[in-house]
Amino acid sequence: MPGDPALSGPGEPAPRLADLTTLRLGGPARRLVTATTEADLVAAVAGADAAGEPVLVLGGGSNLVVADEGFAGTVVRVATRGVTADTDGTDDDPTCGGVLVTVAAGEDWDALVALAVERGWVGLEALAGIPGAVGATPIQNVGAYGQEVAQTIARVRVYDRHDRAVRTVAAADCGFGYRDSRFKRERHDDAGSRHVVLDVTFQLTRGELSAPVGYAELARTLGVEVGARAPLAQVRDAVLGLRRGKGMVLDPADHDTWSAGSFFTNPVLPAADLPAGAPAWPDPDSPGGERVKTSAAWLIQHAGFERGHGSGPARLSTKHTLALTNRGGAGTADLLALAREVRDGVRDAFGVSLVPEPVLVGCSL
Repeated sequence: MPGDPALSGPGEPAPRLADLTTLRLGGPARRLVTATTEADLVAAVAGADAAGEPVLVLGGGSNLVVADEGFAGTVVRVATRGVTADTDGTDDDPTCGGVLVTVAAGEDWDALVALAVERGWVGLEALAGIPGAVGATPIQNVGAYGQEVAQTIARVRVYDRHDRAVRTVAAADCGFGYRDSRFKRERHDDAGSRHVVLDVTFQLTRGELSAPVGYAELARTLGVEVGARAPLAQVRDAVLGLRRGKGMVLDPADHDTWSAGSFFTNPVLPAADLPAGAPAWPDPDSPGGERVKTSAAWLIQHAGFERGHGSGPARLSTKHTLALTNRGGAGTADLLALAREVRDGVRDAFGVSLVPEPVLVGCSL
């Protein structure tokens, strides 16, 4: 029998979600359960579902905007641990240069990237510095600097809340898209997904050099051509430097990092609707070139919103227009007001509707 998951008792003050999210926003939860084992995680979610209690599954809290009123249900904090490789990487290992790495959902993502670089596991190095837990990465198909987890995920094990069963979902069945997956689309209710991620298995190659560098800014920083490779550690260090320059590496002393990262996704739109002068990249889901991806940051800035925009406790980052930040003392209502101002300004200027990237709980734009 697993041990009882840690939970807040009836005599304890309600936990504040502001203390569990990188935006430092969000009111109280009715109950908080911390699950340190897979069995506890499944039991906590299944038990709340059986009781008709709303459930919010929380990893690192880095992609979450919670209402000031909080969450009138059970928050299950995923704190499972474990990283297992199917090979030890020795010279006499017969795995032909590849490794399958299975990672518990509660493991810290950036720590996994650092471990991969240390062990010569290739394919995650450009995703350094992204806050949050491993279990969140397939949900959002996390990506940055030319890499996304869909490129390396082999399978995802989940607890299916509808069928009340543990399932293994092969990569081909994950429905990955740009910052999207079936785990994000298929809902159990307004508060949560049908699927609770238990662990993720990555198929990585082994070597000293990175995957081909696919992002021009990163290539310039490394001094290589797009498509070239570079030492793993150099790629990770370069990405961390770029992210720090944009306030995208967590630092409690830096209010520019009190954010949910990029607040809006880069729009994908018909090529004919691309605003004049806006950058454009091919959309992998539109091989004929009918649709292109453009830069949300470019649209925001050219709609008149400069870095640091805002006069209240929620403002645009002073380092990057795509990050909406809590300058200290902000409420979720302040942040959403700023988000609406930016969204509406871009729509008025360019006719493009920006879509928020974080999950909104108990609130909306």
